[in-house]
Amino acid sequence: MSAEHSHTESENPEQREQKSAAPVILVTGGARGIGKGISSYLLGCGYRVVMLDILREDGERLARDLAHLGDIRFIRADVADEDQVSSAINRIRNWFGYLNGVVNNAAIAEPYTGPLEFLALEDWQSYIDVNVTGTFLISRATIPLLQQSQGAIVNIASTRWLQSEPQSEAYAASKGAIVSFTHALAISLSGQVRVNCISPGWIAVDAVSENGHLKPVHLTETCHRQHPAGRVGRPDDIASMVKFLLSNESGFITGQNFVIDGGMTRKMVYE
Repeated sequence: MSAEHSHTESENPEQREQKSAAPVILVTGGARGIGKGISSYLLGCGYRVVMLDILREDGERLARDLAHLGDIRFIRADVADEDQVSSAINRIRNWFGYLNGVVNNAAIAEPYTGPLEFLALEDWQSYIDVNVTGTFLISRATIPLLQQSQGAIVNIASTRWLQSEPQSEAYAASKGAIVSFTHALAISLSGQVRVNCISPGWIAVDAVSENGHLKPVHLTETCHRQHPAGRVGRPDDIASMVKFLLSNESGFITGQNFVIDGGMTRKMVYE
């Protein structure tokens, strides 16, 4: 992943050129929320970033706003659509010829669906399609490029894979599947591509209002104080771990899930 590599006799000129260029990272769901924070952070660290999101307006605006920081590009695509995923990865291949890392972040982020007995099958399926199948489709499509670069995949799950609030079954099931998918794929790609997972806790991102616009979330002192770390999480808390897991510094780490939640999953709460 680093731009600094030793050249070997067996490397051809194309491989050497790829290793000397800035790493290219694909971030799905990169236009809003944690994905937006990851895209911005990696770009600021010198990576070339491709954001993939279904939200065209938000993605194009963010790409324009961050263009002064480096090479950032936007692709509008639905991660749950096989043809759109294939087309998107072909565009990356045509643009750069290589890919160093993937951050599977795209998801339906609303955890609450109401009582399970009233949950429609199509609504349940939408969580599986985007959160799980989307991770599968992007991973499958990028494996050849990642094998070529000996790159890395970072999947974004949630602490809700191991603890829950009421009426969040679809979301919890989808995030649990991502954790299991991570260690299974890591073993399948042993020695070729490293695959890890991050489970964020409460990360403060802008909320979506009824008119579709973003608005800051109001955080009280109680919100911060209940965390053992003393505050609610920020997108950079996740993005910095993403960067580490994409880099050669984590070369001995694969198949793991990292909980980043300010200590909340270790806290015993009595009412």
